[in-house]
Amino acid sequence: MSIQLEETICALATPPGIGAIGVIRLSGEKSISICNEVFNGKDLTTVPANTIHFGSIRDGERILDEVLVSVFKTPHSYTGEDSIEISTHGSSYIQQQIIQLLIRKGAKPAEPGEFTQRAFLNGKLDLAEAEAVADIIASNSEASHSVAIQQMRGGFSEEIKMLRQQLLDFASLIELELDFGEEDVEFANRTQLNTLVETIIKTTDDLVTSFDKGNVIKNGIPVVIAGAPNTGKSTLLNALLNEDRAIVSEIAGTTRDTIEEELIIDGVVFRFIDTAGIRHTDDTIEAIGVKKALEKVKSSAVVLYMFDVHEHSVGDLKNIMASLLKEVQGTKAKVIWVGNKIDHEDFEAIEHEFEQFHNLVLISAREKQNLNVLIDKLVSEINLDTANLNQTIVTNTRHFEALTSANMALQKVKSGLESNVSGDLLAMDIRQALHNLGSITGKVDVEELLGNIFGRFCIGK
Repeated sequence: MSIQLEETICALATPPGIGAIGVIRLSGEKSISICNEVFNGKDLTTVPANTIHFGSIRDGERILDEVLVSVFKTPHSYTGEDSIEISTHGSSYIQQQIIQLLIRKGAKPAEPGEFTQRAFLNGKLDLAEAEAVADIIASNSEASHSVAIQQMRGGFSEEIKMLRQQLLDFASLIELELDFGEEDVEFANRTQLNTLVETIIKTTDDLVTSFDKGNVIKNGIPVVIAGAPNTGKSTLLNALLNEDRAIVSEIAGTTRDTIEEELIIDGVVFRFIDTAGIRHTDDTIEAIGVKKALEKVKSSAVVLYMFDVHEHSVGDLKNIMASLLKEVQGTKAKVIWVGNKIDHEDFEAIEHEFEQFHNLVLISAREKQNLNVLIDKLVSEINLDTANLNQTIVTNTRHFEALTSANMALQKVKSGLESNVSGDLLAMDIRQALHNLGSITGKVDVEELLGNIFGRFCIGK
């Protein structure tokens, strides 16, 4: 995406469709004069910045709508440019008529993310803060919103800038040594550099490690409900959602594909996935469902493995547990064993048999008995510590990759210091680390990178 800052852009900034109001945004040198041409009210070219004015938008003698026009002047606007926001009634027809009128008067339709890209190019946001804007728009839970707000306000950026500046100061001294190579002088204290590198490695390690937590906060925690047919998996999903989302039947093998629904618990999105009953079957379609169920099990954060407490002996259950743990070996999936149908009359006679099993919750999905115990167990297994979301948490894959690369370059610097390698080799690895850290906030030449990032934004943002 090639940005021409001398052009004035316009777009609908609110979701398309019918609503109470819609907001049309303009940004650029001519935004105020273009709007003033079609606005019947105060002369917008003379009004103070950060003011709102009532009037009508006219196409010649034809009144399109009565509106409120908000006026922002450079540099005190979202984009850092002169900007206008027109609040119209929420008619799609009215909004499109006004946008077409603005285009005829000299504005250009905005590209996806172009307003936020201009904010970045004009120094209103750095790259990490700009990406956080998209995360705020996409946030669907208290946790994802808190992390995105923290990043947009610059918490993550400030930490990266501080690390980068410290490293840059030492890099400058090493580069200076290279300029005086024949003088055999040492400007950069190697002991201090080693201490600094170890500190930055520790910080980047912590940030890289936080990505697992950040990823589930941003995208939701996948929780697979697995087990043999007719153990109550679909009934449990319906009970958790408090609605009849999955078909429940006495016929084994009713669920043949995965059913996925989201539920917010303690401010975090959990993605519950109901799967086909795991068993050997000659039914081709059901066999595909079983295969997909096992794939989901391996890629999940948590597996709720359900079994009918009346169907298995203790020995059978131990074999089932061993088999499933072998399936998830090498993955990050945690297993919670869920014994279902404790509402049956004869359960009291066998209840004591389950006391030997750890990580086991006994429930009745049909009667919604002990569901709160299961939910508490699920939350404790994830242990996101949502009360401490003000700490820096990495949620962006690009940031994770850049931090990983920076960490690798810094490990080379540390190894080089221990091996007493020459300054030019140290400088090369330090430059690489600086480049990786700088790419997070946009302190490098990243024209192609910018197009990829801002192209993901919605029109009008």
